[in-house]
Amino acid sequence: MSQVIASGANLIAQTLKNQGVEVIFGIVGIPVVEVAEACVSAGIRFIGFRNEQSAAYAASIYGYLSGRPGVCLSVGGPGVVHALAGLLNSKINCWPLVLLSGSCDTDQTDMGAFQELDQVEACRPYCKYSARPTSLEQLPFVVEKAFRTALYGRPGAAYIDLPADFIQYPITNKKVFDAIQVSRVPNAPKSMADQTYLDKAVELLKNAKSPLIVIGKGAAYARAENEIRALVEKTQAPFLPTPMGKGVIADNHPLCVSAARSKALKDADVVLLIGARLNWILHYGHSPRWNNNVRFIQIDIAPEELGNNRQDTLPLLGDIQLVVSQITQALDNKLTNVNPDYVSGLVSKVKQNVEKTKVAGNKGSDDAILNYATAFTVIKNTLPEENIVYVSEGANTMDIGRSYFDVNDPRHRLDAGTGATMGVGMGYAIGAQSYYRNKKRVVSIVGDSAFGFSAMELETAIRSRLPLLIIVINNNGIYHGLEDEEYYAALEDGTLPTTSLSIETRYDLISEACGGKGWFVKNRIELAKAVKEALAAKDQTCVVNVMIAPGGRQKLDFGWMQKTQKAKL
Repeated sequence: MSQVIASGANLIAQTLKNQGVEVIFGIVGIPVVEVAEACVSAGIRFIGFRNEQSAAYAASIYGYLSGRPGVCLSVGGPGVVHALAGLLNSKINCWPLVLLSGSCDTDQTDMGAFQELDQVEACRPYCKYSARPTSLEQLPFVVEKAFRTALYGRPGAAYIDLPADFIQYPITNKKVFDAIQVSRVPNAPKSMADQTYLDKAVELLKNAKSPLIVIGKGAAYARAENEIRALVEKTQAPFLPTPMGKGVIADNHPLCVSAARSKALKDADVVLLIGARLNWILHYGHSPRWNNNVRFIQIDIAPEELGNNRQDTLPLLGDIQLVVSQITQALDNKLTNVNPDYVSGLVSKVKQNVEKTKVAGNKGSDDAILNYATAFTVIKNTLPEENIVYVSEGANTMDIGRSYFDVNDPRHRLDAGTGATMGVGMGYAIGAQSYYRNKKRVVSIVGDSAFGFSAMELETAIRSRLPLLIIVINNNGIYHGLEDEEYYAALEDGTLPTTSLSIETRYDLISEACGGKGWFVKNRIELAKAVKEALAAKDQTCVVNVMIAPGGRQKLDFGWMQKTQKAKL
């Protein structure tokens, strides 16, 4: 009788190891528990979550930070459906992710098997590649293709089905086991922009009177910070980072015009988009937020993205590092046609708005009820300036917080992204801390509604011994909550707004119940003390529950969603 040397689970683990996988996020169950155990035996860390949705979010952000596909492992059926949120998040943000999920035995297909679902087709709309290997021997090659497809071109998600009988298959032939191993997918090949388009782009920039460089999260993913910094220094053009483009060049750079965003968009006549898309975040490139006569130059790795929403966009297809270097080298020196009043006007507006932000953050007494401005000011003044990775989630919490927390390094601000996805906070925090390990401290500043999507992942973080600092900005509601008296009156007569949440929910006690630390604070002194104590707890997950003024019954408004001006037919 032949001796069993390994199982299909061991083959899967070794294949992932060959691809350089160091950590997997997921939830185990029949039949994938054997895969997770084999991965751990192979030296791959497994972080077990409480919900596949958060696990997939963690894998997606890990892919963004590492530049290699993050990996999520789930059971079949409902487990796959829960993980679809992470696939969609990776697709729309262009981050590499590979989801592996268990499925029924191959000979039980269409028989109503345990958790049976056509998972390949369920995942296909959200993936660049979705497949079920036809044999165990083929599986390593399917994995390699999934990694390659997720990584190359415009990054995105890939899915692999793992039949239970493949996972449990006894392998007796070592030569066959060794023969079907595949090597690590190399980094994607890089290309430069077409010279004809490059020459036109350089000419546009040279003639610009009000140039603006917009830095998107694609630039951060491409690790193009050195090249972009060289371009800004040479041209002396002002730059505007998108929310997750913050830190590619430090926010404290004198040409950063984040604090004068509206004026920069309105005044610019030539805009260089670097890893940024003309979607809702940039108001589609149209009026009223942009000048009617503005011209766009767009650097992107995906040809199908070039010209979206503005057909007069000048396309520069290629790798951001290489294309930015091409532009820098083609320019003789500083842009000479720039209107000095344009730059000085932006710089002046930045100073005015920064001062307004400081004034708002310092209003009131130390024992007064907090608001967004005062809470964020205390947090900013208490956190160290270096080695902090910010996770920002929630409507007002994320949007207002963007103006308060300076980011001076790339890939150090993570937020709801292109999908404006709520519920990513805990997954992102766990994924980011797993990537940065003990070199950085992840601080997640989230709204109470957003935190509620994934609060139970506190147990995941605590069990995984991750030193996260979670700061919950609690106003008793979605966007705006109610004061105590109004809340109880509305609860009694059945008129409670749909945006309301329970008053003073003790999220800090959830942390304590799971073995972490928690603080409940209501003023500046308590908040500063809590953040300092949490920072000192370097080996524990901490939650600071910050009560702020609820806001009451207000009309909901979101400035980023302003309507575009369209011609009448």
